[in-house]
Amino acid sequence: QVRLVESGGGLVQAGGSLRLSCAASGSIFSINTMGWYRRAPGKQRELVATITREGSSADYADSVKGRFLITEDNAKNSVYLQMNSLKPEDAALYYCYANGQQYSWSPGFTDYWGQGTQVTVSS
Repeated sequence: QVRLVESGGGLVQAGGSLRLSCAASGSIFSINTMGWYRRAPGKQRELVATITREGSSADYADSVKGRFLITEDNAKNSVYLQMNSLKPEDAALYYCYANGQQYSWSPGFTDYWGQGTQVTVSS
């Protein structure tokens, strides 16, 4: 069973910073992509940032470009999101995401999700 465990959420004032962490544990053969999504109350889940294995490529939502930085640690099956200059509209439940193969013989890639970590930004 693959588990994604997030940490680092919390309450911060507008303009402040937070760093989210996510570690994948359990039996997983390979990870193709990791990233972060978020869902604010009353809104659909949206992509925040993703990064390919070994950090060869990263994508960001336009709303966070220049403020957020996604990094990964290949050896630890972990991904991080440094969030700077936070705005009230960044408040949401942030979900860790991974796309990978659980076993070498798995027929394809599977999406895995964490339980989410809450980010609250006060104005």
